[in-house]
Amino acid sequence: MTDRHEQHRLAVIGGGVMGTNIAALALGHGVDVTLVDVDEPTLATARTAIRRKLKHAQLLEALPAGRAHGTLATTTSPADIADATAVVEAVVEVAEVKREVLTEVSGLVAPGTLLISNTSCIPIDEMAGWVARGDELVGVHFMNPAYLITMVEVIRGRATGDATMTAVTSLLTVLGRTALVVNDAPGFVVNRLLHPLINRAAMLVQEGVASAETVDGLLEGCLGHTTGPLRTADLIGIDNLVDSLRVLHERTGDPECDPCELMLRKVRDGHHGRKSGRGFYTYG
Repeated sequence: MTDRHEQHRLAVIGGGVMGTNIAALALGHGVDVTLVDVDEPTLATARTAIRRKLKHAQLLEALPAGRAHGTLATTTSPADIADATAVVEAVVEVAEVKREVLTEVSGLVAPGTLLISNTSCIPIDEMAGWVARGDELVGVHFMNPAYLITMVEVIRGRATGDATMTAVTSLLTVLGRTALVVNDAPGFVVNRLLHPLINRAAMLVQEGVASAETVDGLLEGCLGHTTGPLRTADLIGIDNLVDSLRVLHERTGDPECDPCELMLRKVRDGHHGRKSGRGFYTYG
């Protein structure tokens, strides 16, 4: 009898923070992964990141004990994912980039292949028009780091089919994730709440009301926020946050989602957070 983990062949498009997080999660649960990105240096960096994340997950006992890891393949050719049973799009939160990737991928894979977008804010209904079969597309918002945080937000678009919901539930069960399903809207639930909070926290630092350490300390100590909004911003990537805030601002008109000048300046200066060594905090 085939192991249910072996029934899944996962392709991940994008070797950045979230792509490597999701790849590490799948590999650690015994699922084979093909990771696609634009060039070999990017893939080499991604392979190193995945090894580090797998080790981190093992040290924290976040992976199934006694299960062999899946096999990782990396490629610059999207054609190499044609036999995948599920594809996760994990590229930047820029509509034009996601449209190009999803359009190409949906034309390569067989009908019935599960298409997942790890979108932060772009609505699934909007993306369904970019793929060959909109009923096969669903949003899965993995948290960062995906290999440690077991809750995920699943976004069902109006076109998402019942078979797709069954397939994504099966995959997430194999990956040891707990899913809560929400209806489609810009930013969904988590980021519609979190991103404006981070933007407002940055604005308070910009206005000199308090330091980043004080803002985070107050939200941690008084409101129970685990890491504080600005440390969370550094973990997500301030550049990614600015992209997502722009998506929210364009699609909702909410002024709280208009990225503040401090966030924009940090992006211009290359201070993107943990991945660059400096954001609201400095990292070794």
